[in-house]
Amino acid sequence: MRSFLGPFIATFFLTLFVLILQFFWLWIDDFVGKGIDTFTMLRLVLYLSATLVPLALPLAILLSSIMTFGNLGETFELVAIKSAGIGLLRFMLPLTVVAAMLSGMAFLFNNYVIPVANLRMKTLHYDLVNKKPAFDLKEGVFYTTIPDYAIKVSKKEHDSILHNVVIYENSTGPQDNIVAAEKGIMRISNDKRFLEFTLYNGWRYEERGNRYGNNTDYIRLGFKEYKKVLDLSSLALNRTDDSTYKDRYEMLSTRQLSKNVDSLQKSLNAFKERDQRELAGYLNFSKYVDTGWVDVKAQPVKKGAKMFLDLLPDSLKVHATDPTPTGVKQTVLEQANAYSGYVKNSIEGPSWDYENKRKELRMTSMTYHEKITMSIAVLVLFLIGAPLGSIVRKGGIGTPVVFAVIFFVIFFLLNNFGKKFVKEDVLQPAAGMWLATAVLLPIGMFLIYKALHDSQLFNKEFYYRAFRAIRKMIAKKNASAKQAAPAS
Repeated sequence: MRSFLGPFIATFFLTLFVLILQFFWLWIDDFVGKGIDTFTMLRLVLYLSATLVPLALPLAILLSSIMTFGNLGETFELVAIKSAGIGLLRFMLPLTVVAAMLSGMAFLFNNYVIPVANLRMKTLHYDLVNKKPAFDLKEGVFYTTIPDYAIKVSKKEHDSILHNVVIYENSTGPQDNIVAAEKGIMRISNDKRFLEFTLYNGWRYEERGNRYGNNTDYIRLGFKEYKKVLDLSSLALNRTDDSTYKDRYEMLSTRQLSKNVDSLQKSLNAFKERDQRELAGYLNFSKYVDTGWVDVKAQPVKKGAKMFLDLLPDSLKVHATDPTPTGVKQTVLEQANAYSGYVKNSIEGPSWDYENKRKELRMTSMTYHEKITMSIAVLVLFLIGAPLGSIVRKGGIGTPVVFAVIFFVIFFLLNNFGKKFVKEDVLQPAAGMWLATAVLLPIGMFLIYKALHDSQLFNKEFYYRAFRAIRKMIAKKNASAKQAAPAS
């Protein structure tokens, strides 16, 4: 047990760390330059870590089980255990119970902790992505992040002393207000809510009046010292209420997901009933379908017999072949076109809602099955890792890591393929989310069978001897063929 828990804890946190780094590698551009404090980033890492646990746990148990049984095989402890009459399944039983307990804990974590972590991380991530960059005034460049203001300085000293300061302030008047000064001192308030400029030796230009009128006043004010205060509240981190995303399928438990599946299914059934009622007024012919109609075939025309049209004059043959008057035909076509337009409009509107409901139903069902399959994956990957380690008989972090990565990549790809197929409506949610388990579980059973029979499945010496025997057999066959050639 000790030889298993140590590698399991180490590989779990290592895997979790790598997955967190992958997330920040993808989203680092959204966080840089926004002045996010350390506490907020730690909160984001905490919520992110919780959401990545279902993915890190299967990989950790797969790698640790391969390492544990590989170490036992490499030191010939497995041979000694089997010599004592203890079979592999009996020896695996305690760790299998531990893996089953971890699988149950994973399900509880997925069901009760993951929804809360997803909700908190979603809202915090949204706020950080939409937060404006922190105040960063650069020389010779207009700073326009603060709403209604554009600020430019030619030179900065010690990040607070400014030279040749120009501040444009958007105005509803004919022109924007302008403040220009030779020198200024910039200071941000302690609560970081206000930006204060103390300007020296400058002018303030302002034009008052209606933008489209003629009665305007132009004001120019010179000053030795002038104080300008700007509001920085727009740069602060605005917190979104958690209730904004609380009804999304990622934020729900299995009981809530099951309830939503039932309600969505009832909504889809209501769509069908409503469409039938609305279309019944346009498709009146459906009420007159004669279910007792019998197909009667006409008798074949005898050869040489004259047809009815041949007996009519030429002037009546046109009306006989097309007995519908032109005006009536045009009216019928116009009415048919109008009816088809009514039917199309009646179908197109609800079809969008229907497809959105179907997609929501697929995603809800997919999340429901995912909570179960990701917890079952812990046990399935243990059933792969334990016999695989006893077959490979290599410990450490070399060969076990290679095999662990191979099988985890297979699991990861199958799981993602299943999700993609469900989203694209190729597979049902149950089939898509259980795809990885259906493929990997037989592989685990096969490896257990091979381990019970001391298989040399991954022994390179076995394949070398087999290849050498095949090569000798081919050489012997070629030699006998050469000896038989002259005799013939």
